[in-house]
Amino acid sequence: MNILLLGSGGREHALAWKLAQSPLTDQLFAAPGNPGIAAIAKCVPLGVKDHDAVIRFCAENVVGLVVIGPEAPLVDGLSDSLRLAGLAVFGPSQAAAQLEGSKGFTKDLCARAGIPTAGYVRTASLEEARAALTRFAPPYVLKADGLAAGKGVVIAETLAEAEAALADMFGGSFGEAGAEVVIEEFMVGEEASFFALTDGTAIIPFGSAQDHKRVGDGDVGPNTGGMGAYSPAPVLTADLQARVIAEIIAPTVATMRADGIPYQGVLYAGLMLTAAGPKLIEYNARFGDPECQVLMMRLESDLVAIMLACALGNLTGIEAKFSDQTALTVVMAAKGYPGTPEKGGAIDLDDAEADGAKVFHAGTGLNKDGALVATGGRVLNVTAMGPDVTTAQARAYAAVDRIGFASGFCRRDIGWREVAREAAAAQE
Repeated sequence: MNILLLGSGGREHALAWKLAQSPLTDQLFAAPGNPGIAAIAKCVPLGVKDHDAVIRFCAENVVGLVVIGPEAPLVDGLSDSLRLAGLAVFGPSQAAAQLEGSKGFTKDLCARAGIPTAGYVRTASLEEARAALTRFAPPYVLKADGLAAGKGVVIAETLAEAEAALADMFGGSFGEAGAEVVIEEFMVGEEASFFALTDGTAIIPFGSAQDHKRVGDGDVGPNTGGMGAYSPAPVLTADLQARVIAEIIAPTVATMRADGIPYQGVLYAGLMLTAAGPKLIEYNARFGDPECQVLMMRLESDLVAIMLACALGNLTGIEAKFSDQTALTVVMAAKGYPGTPEKGGAIDLDDAEADGAKVFHAGTGLNKDGALVATGGRVLNVTAMGPDVTTAQARAYAAVDRIGFASGFCRRDIGWREVAREAAAAQE
């Protein structure tokens, strides 16, 4: 069948790479794609905000499945428009995408469904938010309600910092995303990500990962969209994953179905592993970036078959099989990220994929001479496999060191927690 993949980042390159491997794929289209995706798919200049144009393209090119990569088109309702036109779509409806589009919506759903999460208050004005701070102890967790590209969370250590951050949020620093702010209880524990696919009724697990959000080594500096990740996350044991499905994922799916807004697609649960058990930090309505890259490296099943079953409501009996190997990805970003990135830097990938590494393009483009250059903040996802995190990390950084990208940088400690645990276990 012909498939249309929407998006242009590292997540979409990883999805394209796996979709192209399926025997079910005839022609893979990507809109708008990137230079890495262009090597395995036909990139087309299609604006995702023009729903009619996407529908026309699908009709003219006999597209059998549309895969929506990023969150913005989901929150914009593109999947609804496509489904009304009779197309099979991997991605939730606009109403269901509120799980990511509105943190307040998700917190309210958790409260109704008894899903373990942090205590919270929704606020709609600076005055209301300042008053609500008195209900919490520092550090204060402040979240812009809407989409903020993974950067809408502030953890303030003092009351003064929290009040300043709230003034900034309600003052427009996150645009419309900050029109409401959710204030949450600070949870103590280790973070991990768990993924599940659902057709609105059936649920299948789809792997675990750990992301590194802070820009600097040792988890210091501002939050980013993600500086690296590895999968699986050993801290999410089989017993904990079973609890996550039973206590968090299944009640979410059942509640949304009962509310008349069934969820179809991937549920990406950001979790805090507390002393009392796993608690939900937040949901995303699409694959994580860069978590998707490590999941796709490990996935052994046919991604097209799984996504089509999910889109058509036929997920019962489907199983996603993953390699027992560890995959680890390092984000190479442009200098200045997560502030104003330095664009236009030359990139040389000639020897990067030696020894089995894989480089997924994120913020890349071609200059007027046809040379590969940086066009965004997060530019490359350098990914490798190994029998454990330590080995996968060493292979990924060896690949990083083979890349020519003078105006780029990366963290040098992706996977550090698990590397330390593996070293400790080896000494016992």
